Amino acid sequence: MSSPWKRIGQILQDKFAVSAEAIRDALALQREKGGRLGEILVRMRAVKEGEILDALGLQFRLPCLPDLLPVQVDPALLSKIPIGFAKRYELLPIREENGPVMTAVADPLHLTALDDVRALLGRDVRPVLVPAKAILNCINQMYDRASDTAQQVIEDLSAESLDLLASELSEPVDLLEATDEAPIIRLVNSALFQAVKDRASDIHIEPFERDLEIRYRIDGIMYKILSPPKRFQSSIISRIKIMAGLNIAEKRLPQDGRIGIKIAGRDVDIRVSVIPTAHGERVVLRLLDKSTSLLDLEEIGLTAEERHTMLQLIQMSHGIVLVTGPTGSGKTTTLYAALNRINSPDKNIITIEDPIEYQLKGIGQMQVNPKINLTFANGLRSILRQDPDVIMVGEIRDVETAEIAIHASLTGHLVFSTLHTNDTAGAITRLLDMGIEPFLVSSSVIAIIAQRLIRCLCLDCRQAYTPTPEELAKLGFKTATVRPTFYRAVGCDPCKRTGYHGRTGIYEILLIDDEVRQMILSKLDANRIKNRAVEKGMRTLRDDGARKVVSGVTTVEEILRVTQEELVME
Repeated sequence: MSSPWKRIGQILQDKFAVSAEAIRDALALQREKGGRLGEILVRMRAVKEGEILDALGLQFRLPCLPDLLPVQVDPALLSKIPIGFAKRYELLPIREENGPVMTAVADPLHLTALDDVRALLGRDVRPVLVPAKAILNCINQMYDRASDTAQQVIEDLSAESLDLLASELSEPVDLLEATDEAPIIRLVNSALFQAVKDRASDIHIEPFERDLEIRYRIDGIMYKILSPPKRFQSSIISRIKIMAGLNIAEKRLPQDGRIGIKIAGRDVDIRVSVIPTAHGERVVLRLLDKSTSLLDLEEIGLTAEERHTMLQLIQMSHGIVLVTGPTGSGKTTTLYAALNRINSPDKNIITIEDPIEYQLKGIGQMQVNPKINLTFANGLRSILRQDPDVIMVGEIRDVETAEIAIHASLTGHLVFSTLHTNDTAGAITRLLDMGIEPFLVSSSVIAIIAQRLIRCLCLDCRQAYTPTPEELAKLGFKTATVRPTFYRAVGCDPCKRTGYHGRTGIYEILLIDDEVRQMILSKLDANRIKNRAVEKGMRTLRDDGARKVVSGVTTVEEILRVTQEELVME
């Protein structure tokens, strides 16, 4: 004889020691605002989510799983369930078990949804209770793996459908009326899915006379990914322009836009740049995964000594700290890490950026807008009227911005900014060339940091070896030095056969002391300033890179690739 049915509140009292008073309060809230009793008790912190799940298991006599991993799920079953349906009802078929299909559910009362799963699979199902968050995470990971690549989408299109698309999608109006199942939309979506999955920072869509190429930038290196038929060119670009809110009829002028999408549960912000070329419009999409957490100073590649120096600099009450390097060298990430470290309720921190890449809680962030004449210089003037303690200027591009930043530092503000120069001493020359007086540079700038991003070796496939004397010499090691162990890139499936996975920074920090100030006032050239700083112990980008090669983080080839300007100058 089966045991009598129990209410969830009674089970929580009997099995999990939830007080009768908490149950009463939750029931009162339920009568007032609606909702499920278990969810209300979790919000009241009277019970944990896992305990609610166990109680539901007892109530409905269903087994429970605390978590769900992709390896537990049969991909063949997943392919029969629409992703939107699975997410809406928070359920996922896991595997066949002696006839019925074990199906993860967060809510056992979604009986209609379970009936739909039976119909979709053509099999009976056996529910098992799993936390909703675990189900959604597993759905995102499985769907991320199972999504067709853009190349597969192209291959699936028959010659007949290519001709049909070429005729049907040549007019912008047809694209606007197209459904989500339209092949061009699936192709663009698949290209975006694959880019996020492959950790690409940029997607380049490049038209040539007879070809169309799509390339991804992954860990700073460009890889050719797709070659869609040339006839798709206008349709693909029109689709992207529609997503970015751009004028699809205007093909003669450059345009910039933005797309905000969600891919596999991750919010991705995409900056879109379109320019006209001889063979059609060229599109570059910059991807920013907003779900990626901000890096700390400990995570950007600084050594313990460099980190100590950085911590001293960002605690200064006034002065300018400049971060230099080419586009895409991680300057903004370094500045965000610094601001995040000093962000506290007792400091007023304001930034002016182009664009705002990450939202920083507790920090006022302003976006440059040239259309309304909100430039770095004008924005910086306004910021100074906001009583700031710390200011970040996205980039010093002209003499006006430089002069206002210097004025701000001399009146008691700590200013962070970036410059596009190759090394630390080059930033001094750049400011002087802009027309800034040497005495202003020497009295305001307290430190200059040069940086580059290097690819990290894949730990799954890197291979140890003993370096040759030539390799040691290239990195600046003396021949008498005992040969350390170096590693070379090999390539495996997790790293997409590149031998590398992820990136980190190498740094060069020039502190502006009294001797350097005197050299600036004397207008000595950048090489003499740098050479003197090296004599006094400054580590160059190449020196920092050499240390990362010795520690097994990267390869000799990678360091030589990113510091080749330095090698040429020497």
